[in-house]
Amino acid sequence: MRKLQAHQPSHVSALLDQPYDSNRPDALLDVFYPDNTVAPASPLTIVWVHGGAWVSGNKNQLSGYARILAARGFTVVTVDYSLSPATHFPIAVREVNAALSYLERHASGLHVDPTRIVLAGDSAGAQIAAVLANAIADPGFARAIGVTPSISRQQLAGALLYCGVYDLEALASADRYRYFLRAILRAYSGTDSFMTDSAFAYASVVRYVSEDFPPTFISAGNADPLREQSVAFAQALARQSVVTRQLFFPSAYLPPLPHEYQFNLGAAGGQLALEQSVQFLEQLSGIDK
Repeated sequence: MRKLQAHQPSHVSALLDQPYDSNRPDALLDVFYPDNTVAPASPLTIVWVHGGAWVSGNKNQLSGYARILAARGFTVVTVDYSLSPATHFPIAVREVNAALSYLERHASGLHVDPTRIVLAGDSAGAQIAAVLANAIADPGFARAIGVTPSISRQQLAGALLYCGVYDLEALASADRYRYFLRAILRAYSGTDSFMTDSAFAYASVVRYVSEDFPPTFISAGNADPLREQSVAFAQALARQSVVTRQLFFPSAYLPPLPHEYQFNLGAAGGQLALEQSVQFLEQLSGIDK
């Protein structure tokens, strides 16, 4: 995330390495929040889940972007979760759910409004965030994956999803990077039979999305090999009449926008994604600008 260094704001404070699960020493989250010169009266709390193909990455890779969002008037929480192949779906979803519980219990000390939560994520983190959002929205889906939501649907204000994976069966069937992708899915599912595993089927949240899914901003770059996953998920949300704001680019857009394009704020596409994300969040907040 070195491309974000030139865009780092002032007037943002941080509470780092907060332990959200006493049973797991590596269950940590960071909180970034604006000072009084930029904060609205009651900011949204954005809980962002990092990417890394479910097998790599950590919350620290999001610190720069989280500070930039916090400077725009939001509390931003970044969450570590257990990686595959040591753990499998839906463990990460349950862990992010546990982080929501911690945020609610310690809201005042963490500058969090637990009644106005936005679940966000990029790449694999977008899949985890979307699965948890659907579990919060749909009690039947929550039971199917063994999650007791830590917050109610009324507390979930929205979702912010970048470059995600929402249909893992389609991903496994793709010709491009086929062997790499199948290895990743074996790690995430914990089985060689991930294509037919009934429990892992729920990881393909596009097939189970509920009409009560929260308002969603969704985007991917035109050169992202996962772009069609985001387009298909946006279409699934639209079929359920979910309020959806989409940011997709023409195939001929130059320069081409790759996977995780949103983190490059030195490019016009990344800047546009940031501004449209902030506009979406301000609309959820009821901020009139």
